[in-house]
Amino acid sequence: MNLEKENNLIDAGVKLPLMEDFFTIQGEGFHQGKAAYFIRLGGCDVGCHWCDVKESWDAELHPPTTIDKIVENTVKAQSEIVVITGGEPTMYELQPLTEKLKSQGFQTHIETSGAYPLTGIWDWVCLSPKKRKLPTATAYQKADELKVVIYNKHDFKFAEEQAQKVSEDCLLYLQPEWSVREKMIPLIVDYILKNKKWTISLQIHKYLNVR
Repeated sequence: MNLEKENNLIDAGVKLPLMEDFFTIQGEGFHQGKAAYFIRLGGCDVGCHWCDVKESWDAELHPPTTIDKIVENTVKAQSEIVVITGGEPTMYELQPLTEKLKSQGFQTHIETSGAYPLTGIWDWVCLSPKKRKLPTATAYQKADELKVVIYNKHDFKFAEEQAQKVSEDCLLYLQPEWSVREKMIPLIVDYILKNKKWTISLQIHKYLNVR
């Protein structure tokens, strides 16, 4: 298949650059502890220096895979929840994939920085905004969960700024960046005790030593 045709299929959402897909425990946010099938797409230009999946950034490293194949793999796992993540999944047209997943009875969740327009059919939208490339207005409106990574003290101010932009029903989470968790967890605990609208998210999959 020539490159132009391949790119057209990706633009249409018929193929997507699949980095990996796997069945595991959701480790973060409101749905932590639940079984979930993760579909990780390659490609991201947000470029967080503390990102723990930098190998996902270059989409060209990850083979364009038909959404039929992705859904076929998902069905085998028999998971109620399917999480689309990245990289930055909103770089792609996700309507075709989510339509196929919904037709199979899956709950569709997305984890996104919101940097690009949100396409697709979603039961849960986890918005994790980044300073380098802020979310679109629609991403703020559609977020069910706001998850702000706390790397330093200034991130608390950023978190409050982001909380002002989501709906009143959106759940608010502060998550310590893993490499500085021992330093930041006490600060987050203290902050939440003083600002009770927030909840802590702890990446429990890393404590459990699962993917």
